[in-house]
Amino acid sequence: MSTFPKDAHPESWHRFFAIESNNKAWTLAEERTNNENDIELLETANASAWHWQAVGTPLQKMRAKMLLANVYALLGNGEIAFKYASEMQNYFLNKSDTPDWEKAFVHSIYAHAAYVAGEKKLYAQAYKAATESLAAIIDPEDRAIVLKTYTQVPVV
Repeated sequence: MSTFPKDAHPESWHRFFAIESNNKAWTLAEERTNNENDIELLETANASAWHWQAVGTPLQKMRAKMLLANVYALLGNGEIAFKYASEMQNYFLNKSDTPDWEKAFVHSIYAHAAYVAGEKKLYAQAYKAATESLAAIIDPEDRAIVLKTYTQVPVV
């Protein structure tokens, strides 16, 4: 758990809850094996996005959309997942400083969202890019983290 804010400023608490709910949602997403915690997963992901919208940088706001794309794809809501996935893909792939691990997340989540949305051609392209991006991650710890999301993408 993050350290509680030492002041009463709303911005400090927004940041605190954005981080807490973000971390919880990613943990729930990575550990998902059935639909038992789906409501909590959805609510924590949306809470994180809401708090980041209040105080986050453009990067933090887009990472929140990445999380939402992932969660909606996991829950089978293709339309919403693909909307968020398309937006975050455009953002991250057009940034020259996007790290290797984040590109692999982008491709993996976009592939999952495209699959759930029925976009077969886009799914195939993104899954191939995800596989290549995952292999290109230099740090083994980063690769292991991304692999948790990559393995949730359906294989056709």
